[in-house]
Amino acid sequence: MSEKLSIKEAKKDIRDFIVEWNDGHISQFNYLWLRDNCPSDIHPTARERTFNLLTVSENIQPKEFSFCKDKLIIKWNEGNHTSEFPTEWLRENCYTLKNSQSYESPYVLWDNSLSKSLDKIKIDCAEIMEGDEGILKYLKQLHYYGFSLVENGPTGKNSGAEVLERISHFRQTFFETPFEVINIPNPNNSAYTALGLRNHLDLPYYEIPPGYQFLHCLVNDATGGDSTAIDGFKVASYMKEKFPKFFKVLTEVPVKFVNRDYTQNTTRVLHAPLILLDKDSDFHIIRFSIAYMSIMDCSPDKMDLFYRAYRKFAELLHDDMFTVRFRLKAGDIFSFNNLRLLHGRTEFDPNSGNRHLQGYYMDRDEIRGRLSFLENQID
Repeated sequence: MSEKLSIKEAKKDIRDFIVEWNDGHISQFNYLWLRDNCPSDIHPTARERTFNLLTVSENIQPKEFSFCKDKLIIKWNEGNHTSEFPTEWLRENCYTLKNSQSYESPYVLWDNSLSKSLDKIKIDCAEIMEGDEGILKYLKQLHYYGFSLVENGPTGKNSGAEVLERISHFRQTFFETPFEVINIPNPNNSAYTALGLRNHLDLPYYEIPPGYQFLHCLVNDATGGDSTAIDGFKVASYMKEKFPKFFKVLTEVPVKFVNRDYTQNTTRVLHAPLILLDKDSDFHIIRFSIAYMSIMDCSPDKMDLFYRAYRKFAELLHDDMFTVRFRLKAGDIFSFNNLRLLHGRTEFDPNSGNRHLQGYYMDRDEIRGRLSFLENQID
């Protein structure tokens, strides 16, 4: 059995505690950081910080300190306050160690080979409705693969809501909830036609587009109308490896997206790069829509490189190498990370039968938050 972690030695520096652990690791803890994160200044039920950092100076120092095997005790020279930091808490929140560790992406990237193992991202609706274990399975598919197909769901109008509300509340947009994906006259979106749709994310002209989308199939008897899915993170990863100059420009040059909605007398405009990375340089958002990309207005010295990169990216996002094709049947819910997975469909013949989907959005925070809670409760 490994030895229990404990503090071997702690010493003061000008602005930090230097802690040596019994396993040899060295941690650095800034005084302001320690005072700001004192466990006694967290509200017991709201779980919010109650301490106001502005009540102490930037020169706050430990007046006295002591440590034992299970805690570090600090009496501060300002505010007549004593903090107690459990050893386990200090190690868990050690930013010295966190910043020295190599980052591993949680995402499972995929290409067209996923077509041969779709069971990995399928779940029966009954599992979701039965309890938290089914919901957890669903959320893991959504978070790690960015893609899940719910099967054998209800087929009544608006009936997808009772399934999806097992996760969280919906993100409202001008499309209303649910929005009707059917062929209609004078549409304000090409999804409401029988035309084929190139791979895209929804609402790229929003500062924060909806994180997840759910397309609930009520009927799909028309000829055509098959669905496509592309892992944008996988394609971006391929671009980074094979075309690094193209990848770099797509992370740097803002693209202009515009939506002109005649039904609301509204024009929505946003500038953002096609590929957005997070703090760990992992993929965060793939913002791509040929339909809503407006007239580019980047500087002349970047335009040619951008367009060559954009064309290559668009080509890869429609390449069979990365494309998963499937046909939705009544009761299916095509569920996906709208900021990662690009989706589309083939053209269908509205005179050959009916095709009716209902759509819902949720913010990505809701999926991640519920997943984090259930993983701690169940796993």
